[in-house]
Amino acid sequence: MPSAASASIQTADIVKYLTARDWKIPPGVEEKAFRYLIGRLDFNNLLNLVDAVREPAPWMGPASLYRLWLDEVPADAHLRHAAYFNLGVELANIGDTAGAEASYNAALALKSDFLIAAINLGLMAEQQGRNDDALETWRRCIQADDMRTTLLNQRGRLLERLGRFEEAERELYRSLLTVPKQSDAISHWLHLRLKMCAYPAFLPVPGLTKDDIVASAGGLSLMSLFDENAVVNRWVERWSARFGTPQRLAPAEGYDHEKVRIGYLSSDYNLHPVSMLMVELIEKHDRARFEVYGYDMGLDDNSYLRHRILGAFDKWFRVAEMSDDQAAQLMREHELDILVDLNGLTDGSRPGIVRRKPAPVQITYLGFVGSLPIPELDYAIVDDFVVPQDLAGDFHPKPLYMPGCYQSNDSKAPVDPSPSRESVGLPADKFVYTCFSNTYKITEEIFEAWMRILGQAENSVLWLLARTPWARQNMLDRAAARGIAPERLIFAGPASPAQYLARLPLADLFLDTHPYNSGTTASDALRMGLPLVTYSGKTFASRMAGSLLRTVGLAGGITTSVDDYVALAVKLGRDPDAYKAFRDTLAGGEAWRRALGDMDRFVPELEERLLAVRLTPGKAG
Repeated sequence: MPSAASASIQTADIVKYLTARDWKIPPGVEEKAFRYLIGRLDFNNLLNLVDAVREPAPWMGPASLYRLWLDEVPADAHLRHAAYFNLGVELANIGDTAGAEASYNAALALKSDFLIAAINLGLMAEQQGRNDDALETWRRCIQADDMRTTLLNQRGRLLERLGRFEEAERELYRSLLTVPKQSDAISHWLHLRLKMCAYPAFLPVPGLTKDDIVASAGGLSLMSLFDENAVVNRWVERWSARFGTPQRLAPAEGYDHEKVRIGYLSSDYNLHPVSMLMVELIEKHDRARFEVYGYDMGLDDNSYLRHRILGAFDKWFRVAEMSDDQAAQLMREHELDILVDLNGLTDGSRPGIVRRKPAPVQITYLGFVGSLPIPELDYAIVDDFVVPQDLAGDFHPKPLYMPGCYQSNDSKAPVDPSPSRESVGLPADKFVYTCFSNTYKITEEIFEAWMRILGQAENSVLWLLARTPWARQNMLDRAAARGIAPERLIFAGPASPAQYLARLPLADLFLDTHPYNSGTTASDALRMGLPLVTYSGKTFASRMAGSLLRTVGLAGGITTSVDDYVALAVKLGRDPDAYKAFRDTLAGGEAWRRALGDMDRFVPELEERLLAVRLTPGKAG
């Protein structure tokens, strides 16, 4: 057994011993002495030893040192749980997931409220597809308030990803009741309530005012709840302040390329409404005047639409795995003349790329249909209906006006043969109102308006797309409270894009949402000859459908108050002659094909505006 004198040897001596070129554990007493010395180190000196030998003595890896220390120290050694945690991290880094899991469990056995070990253990289970194990790990470890919120938030995040919205909302609400001012938790909690049609959207949270919730809400939630540019502007300005002022990458004077290099940045090059609207525009860009680059930062769903839109770019680049700096630098190396951001602040956005100004002219388009006062954005592509001149002073960035409707479309989208009403569960003898918009757009106010419509148009039903059981049940409960029988709400089943388009003509009238109008969905309805009633307000989001209706010659479907919206929908549902004249205006979709679907007209009109704002040396912007 080593003498007491041996214990006086310092960490530096062990490091020197370990890093000798010809080092190996010597036999007999020297090995015992070495083990004894490791066991005499306190935890902080163990950390110093691990750091000191990590590079110069790779043969004695950190995991080996942690194991050796754990073998030699007493069972009640101070910070033994931390050593097990560090061992777990080291084993995970070298791919030993079973060993890492055992180490994290050992750490939790010693200290049941060891937050970071529980998080790592849960994340490891999640990565392996063992979602219930992850949730249970985070449930077991919930202890004191300062840790409770983090674990509840982890559970809420995973439950939301798994589509278990009601459980996710409950966990996030519990987290906010513990610590109210958590921006990310507030944002997800509010959006979950909107997606579930859980009315009212704002539940009381002690310590939070409505303004606090609004300040932390996501952009989609804000546009669904407020018909005021000023509300969105304040939120964007608070949010963008987090980034400071990143270094501008592009030259202010622009480039002098023979062809304009235009880049489109999106997380939605997949089966998503943005690609559904953009694909033919990308295909039809005039290659004699433009080089078209795509920057993909989203999900690869291997869909036909993803293959079509990526195949339409002259060059496309996967930037999802790059940092904001790397993606922006890549664009700078490509010397883009114009960068068009198709996300804004929607899901999957990377505003840090835009804030680095990788192109001399930067434009926001289509994805975020709201005011976006980010300093590095120069223009927003709009029309004079969605952003009329009298509202333009409160809209950012500078409007770049199209002569007709702002919205690009795809005239080539495939459509299946139309099914019968009976085959999709619709009555043959009823007036069918419909709305196939996302449920987060169906606010309490607009749902109440729909109940008023059904109450006055007795021989009618409402056909809805509600992808979650909680949205369906909440709408049925609210309808029952308003005296509307449950069979008058009919919920559409799943369908492919081509099947969905084919179903639309089965309805009689599309009821738009407010203040976040239908965009792609409204265009789809008009394409298929289905007329629409909208309620236009003061924001871009609340005026989208009105722009579409004006363009196809059906401006009579535009109302400017909820009472007028209800009255028009009721009249069309009860007056067959008025309804026939209204629907005939669309000529079975021909009005859409002549206007919104005319991409041979739209693309050159857009290109003229892009050429007008392009910066070249010697030209003022």
